[in-house]
Amino acid sequence: MRDMPALIGKGEMMNTVTDFAFKQRKYMPVFPIANGKPTIYIEGYPYEDEAPMPATASDNGWHGLQINIFYDQLFRYFRINDYVHIGNDNFIYYEEGDLTKVVAPDIFVVFGVKKYPLRRSFYTWSEGAVLVAVFEFLSDATAVQDRHEKVRVYLQEMGVQEFFIHQPEMDKPAEFFGWRRCASGDIVEIVPDAAGGLFSEALKLWFRWEEQLDTHVRLLRPSLPDGTPITTSTEEEQLRIEAEARAEEEAERRQALEAEVERLRAQLSNRS
Repeated sequence: MRDMPALIGKGEMMNTVTDFAFKQRKYMPVFPIANGKPTIYIEGYPYEDEAPMPATASDNGWHGLQINIFYDQLFRYFRINDYVHIGNDNFIYYEEGDLTKVVAPDIFVVFGVKKYPLRRSFYTWSEGAVLVAVFEFLSDATAVQDRHEKVRVYLQEMGVQEFFIHQPEMDKPAEFFGWRRCASGDIVEIVPDAAGGLFSEALKLWFRWEEQLDTHVRLLRPSLPDGTPITTSTEEEQLRIEAEARAEEEAERRQALEAEVERLRAQLSNRS
């Protein structure tokens, strides 16, 4: 895991926050607003597991932890833009009137549609937008589909720009692959960097994984184009606690120094 910057006090913490906010706006993708409208639910389209859709696997511990952390990171990063919708495990209907044309990605990102209200399902024709990026975290029941069939469904049939798969379970071989749909319509595999990271041109973010030995999860992590990591909520809270503790220590040292100065002044005054 990339070492987080050491924070000395509230001022430095504020500078760090300000610097990240500047970069966040600098790298935020630019996109048109969709021509549809936010749609919470359309009658007749199931939004629970009894829906007539391909079989899915129950989340295991690794799968669930990865999804929760990753969703939180993307949601917090894109919260500054009211027209970025982040979803997880929602039904996506992509052909009006056909209940079989439905998928349920682990994580997906849509540009140009309002973040709120939250949706029971996402209907591409009603919203006037297609998913920009999709992330599937491999599980035993769906791994074969994720590696093969879903590449075609997402990128060719639905028109998604990018699709990524990742294996979060450390007991299994590492798998992190991505595909991109070119302007020509061709599908190309995203070439990793020397460390195995993949860059999302759509989201303007790097994605790399790291092994979390305590949880035994091979955690996929996002970072900015310059390598600045997007923290998890837990990391962000820990940084805040550490910064406040350092600030309190610095204030106590300053008070002790001022008290010592006053004591010495009093001694000199008494001698004179």
